[in-house]
Amino acid sequence: MLGELNEAQIEDLLKKQITGRIGSTDGILPYIVPINYVYNGKAIISHSAPGKKIDMMRKNPRVCFQVDDIKSIFNWKSVVAWGRFEEITDMAEKEQAMMLLNKSIEPLIEKPADHPSHGIAEDEEDVGTRLELILYKIVLVAKTGRFEHH
Repeated sequence: MLGELNEAQIEDLLKKQITGRIGSTDGILPYIVPINYVYNGKAIISHSAPGKKIDMMRKNPRVCFQVDDIKSIFNWKSVVAWGRFEEITDMAEKEQAMMLLNKSIEPLIEKPADHPSHGIAEDEEDVGTRLELILYKIVLVAKTGRFEHH
């Protein structure tokens, strides 16, 4: 059976997953990339090093976000959402964002010291010296969801 997810099911899927995909464009080239994230009920919160994804979202902040839960080819749920990229610059909001991300991601990391690219390291200097960590959110403006199960 194919069907549409209701609002509660869409919210549940966004909150339970930690990996999704962002689709963006610079007006010419489309680009999609997986991200780790946390959802706060209004926005997808994530982080990144500088690069193509950040450059494209800065140029065109209108993005698409997709997440799914696939149990089998005939048993899955998927959400597609649209929103706008906003870089987090306020220090208190940055700290809150990192706390939420760490709380979500850390239980799945075997050796936290090996992952400074995620802002997670035993020594705080490892995070700051190895890369610039950009925190951002995708403020969602529309969402849709679908499912299949037998």
